[in-house]
Amino acid sequence: MAPEARTSGWYRILSWLVLAAALYALLVAVGVVGKGFRLAFGGAEGVGALFEFATNPFIGLVLGILATALIQSSSTVTSIIVGLVAGGMPIAMAIPMVMGANVGTTVTNTLVSFGHLKRPAEFRKAFAAATVHDFFNLLSIAIFLPLELAFGLLEKMSGAVGHAVESIGTVDAGGKGVFNTVIGAGTEFVESLTAPLPDVWAGSVLIVGGIALILVSILYLGNALKTVFVGRARRILQAAVARGPVTGICSGTLVTVLVQSSSTTTSIIVPLAGSGVIGLRHAYPFTLGANIGTTVTALLAATAIVGPTHAVAHQIAIAHFLYNLLGVAVIYSIPWLREIPIAGAEWIARLGSERKWAAMAYILSVFFGIPGALVYVTA
Repeated sequence: MAPEARTSGWYRILSWLVLAAALYALLVAVGVVGKGFRLAFGGAEGVGALFEFATNPFIGLVLGILATALIQSSSTVTSIIVGLVAGGMPIAMAIPMVMGANVGTTVTNTLVSFGHLKRPAEFRKAFAAATVHDFFNLLSIAIFLPLELAFGLLEKMSGAVGHAVESIGTVDAGGKGVFNTVIGAGTEFVESLTAPLPDVWAGSVLIVGGIALILVSILYLGNALKTVFVGRARRILQAAVARGPVTGICSGTLVTVLVQSSSTTTSIIVPLAGSGVIGLRHAYPFTLGANIGTTVTALLAATAIVGPTHAVAHQIAIAHFLYNLLGVAVIYSIPWLREIPIAGAEWIARLGSERKWAAMAYILSVFFGIPGALVYVTA
């Protein structure tokens, strides 16, 4: 479609309509996945037994990395996780999965940096800007996963925050509000299509159909948001360059909320870094903001869950938000910790620009090889 057509009033109106429809479909789909698991496995107890194989948190972590690296969307994976938790997946397993989703989503901007491969100097800058996100997320896991395993830090904090939010009436626990009624009507309609089937078959169809609907709705939601906001997002990022790390973090958060994709935010930054418009230390805060902004999708998805499982669905979405927020607050506020991702990114970028095979080996090992090996070893 010609650029002038894309900026026309009718095209923008259509984009807003697609955005609204995709968002509604996402919320319905999350509820459908949760209902499907409860039907297929005989309630929360049955679902809990299903996930007993993954009581090892490293398996949950690796599943989050692999799923997000393959799907190329942490928003999709975390929305599915919200649905799984609503269906009975234990919070203790879901938290390592959302940690892994943070790592898996960075493969997109790392691949974007390969657009500069033929120009070694540009590739070095672009690859460093892309991989600083990887090293930050790996460092965040190294800090918070042991704390989670030892003390249940995020599980306890998210439970307390969720309880406080419900206590002040922000969340409609009973699901009686107009919003939940509208979402519930869509979920019930989808469920009614499987009514003639036995529970196990109906649940299986709802699971598969719900996950497929999440994938499609996230795709259309992202495309519609990019059409409406991506030009504005680029202007926000460029305007925030060299205005300090706090401005960079806030700008990265805002842009990611607008386009509902941390991959889009970081993929805008990488070419800017490669061309020398911004340096690595300016790009770094934007990626941290993208980590925070991407949690909005899971928070939205959790609003679709009503009934007895609504509390745990909200809890995992809040846990994802707290994990990313605490990661930024702790790592970026301590000078020597803040320097670790930068040092790691500069080292791998220097190595990758000198030996192209090393850059490819890095992607294959971090996102697929090492996670696959960990699954095999810990199984």
